[in-house]
Amino acid sequence: MDKRTEIIEQLIKETGLSKKAFAEKIGIPPTTLRSMLQRGVGNASVDNVIKVCRGLGITTEDLEELAKGEKNKNDKSLPELNAKDERDIQKELQKMIDGLSNKSGYAAFNGETLEDMDEEDKELLIASLENSLRLAKRLAKQKYTPNKYRK
Repeated sequence: MDKRTEIIEQLIKETGLSKKAFAEKIGIPPTTLRSMLQRGVGNASVDNVIKVCRGLGITTEDLEELAKGEKNKNDKSLPELNAKDERDIQKELQKMIDGLSNKSGYAAFNGETLEDMDEEDKELLIASLENSLRLAKRLAKQKYTPNKYRK
């Protein structure tokens, strides 16, 4: 199995979704995702690789850098999130969603509020925001937790 495929499988696990649920969420047939993971990312269509990466909140360039070991996005040394962290992430995500849903122009993505987007774009944007919040929380915990409290 190539490194990119391993990274995608690990990131899908981190979403907490099954591979089937993840595939449905990003709008590709589960059999297509299964085939991509079995045969390797290099044999998959570019469009499907882009959809998978968007659903995981990364770019194809990020995937390549992770595969080369240039990024530590999956670094196991990052602290795990606890229940309080998960609640904080969900609260912050809800604030962001509410801001993007606001018709007063408070916040928009590419000039569109969430109501203006199609379902697939909404889901991908929300998944990307959630993944970004999770990574930011883990990085902050690593940076600001004193050594004596680290496990």
